[in-house]
Parts: sequence; C-alpha cells; structure tokens
Amino acid sequence: MSASTVIPAFPQPSLPVVGEAGVFPVRRIWCVGRNYLEHIREMGNDERDPPFFFAKHADMLAPEGAVIPYPPLTTDMHHEVELVVALKSGGLNIPTDQALDHVYGYAVGIDLTRRDLQLASRKMQRPWEVGKSFDHSAPCSAVVPAAKIGHPAKGKIWLSVNGTERQTGDLSELIWNVPEIIWKLSQQVELAAGDIIMTGTPAGVAAVVAGDKIECGVDGVGTLKVSIGPAAK
Repeated sequence: MSASTVIPAFPQPSLPVVGEAGVFPVRRIWCVGRNYLEHIREMGNDERDPPFFFAKHADMLAPEGAVIPYPPLTTDMHHEVELVVALKSGGLNIPTDQALDHVYGYAVGIDLTRRDLQLASRKMQRPWEVGKSFDHSAPCSAVVPAAKIGHPAKGKIWLSVNGTERQTGDLSELIWNVPEIIWKLSQQVELAAGDIIMTGTPAGVAAVVAGDKIECGVDGVGTLKVSIGPAAK
C-alpha cells in the first residue's frame, strides 16, 4: 500500500483487502436511500425526492460466507444489494471532480432491512434506525482497490436467493453517481479514511427466511455469499 493510500490503524472492525497486505479498517458505514428509480417506484416513494443518508454501526459488518442470525423484532427482513465505496481520505465539501481521489476501492454489500419496522417508523415519522441498524445487518465482500479495477460506473448489479435471481440493475442507473454521493455526503459530515458508503439498491427487494442462501455481485468488483440462519437467541 503506497503512502498515498495508507489507512489509519484505529481499533474498528475490518474487511480483508484483495491483492494487498493487511486489512481495511472500517470507521463508519453510510448508506444512501432511494438511489435507483425502479426501487423508489416499487416502494411507493416520490421519485422526485433526492437521495438521503442514514448510518449503520461499523460492528454490524458481516464477512463473506457468514451465517446471519435472523434478527429479533421482525417477520419481514429484506435483502438490498449495493455497490460499496471505501474511502482512503476525506474532508468537508469535497467537489465532485475531486471525489474519486478519496476512494481506496470498492466492494459488494447487502443492506439487510427489517422492513416491517422501517415502514412502521416511517409512518410515525420516526428515525429508521430500528429497521436498518441491527447486528450483522451489513454483509460486505472484500474491498478491491480502485488501482486494480478502476472506478466502476456501469455494469450489472444483481442478487439471487437459493439460485433464483431477484434483484438486477446496472450501475449506470444510479440517480446519483459515486462522485456526487461523496460530494453531497461531505456537505453533511466530514468524511475520513475508513468510511464506507453503500450506494443504494436496484428494484427487486424481498424477504428472506432462515435457511436462505444469498449470492450477489457487481460486475468488475466481485461477489458475496451469505446465508440466513435461525433466529438469534
């Protein structure tokens, strides 16, 4: 890893880095809501609204091959496959034409969602945290350096459950692309090395149950496999 891509070694959960020595220490997880048009439509939301951001805790990451315990308080957990952006540096008010300079690499992630709790919170105009932030709710593949694969702006993004494809889209369909996401998020918070951003999900989100096997991927980035286990006790 060159001096320009050194990630500070603060004590946080880590993801393996493909093709590089060491690990990628994760500082914070940011997620973009409503960033694919067909997903906005399937959820019955206003497609004119801009995307917005919410967070998951870094210790909610789950690695390749993990068995995800079915979480408490829900009977309707959904999958949402996403391109993940991993930052090597950051700042406030990052211009779009400089945004990719702060990207270390990319991964494949799943934003697991307790949909029933999320919708109930939205109806009561409460924060989404109970629906989005729970243990093991952020499965993520290894981070692949942009120096190896470039900055993907198009390519299939997909997810299957038990061998049946449920979600499919293309990165070119992102309403806000990666530089724009970084620009907008950096207006809200000061971004830094170790932050990762889940960039939104295409249409086809649906429920999973114990015993389901999930496989997903982004062309040119990689794949991710996890399975759903019995309820946590």
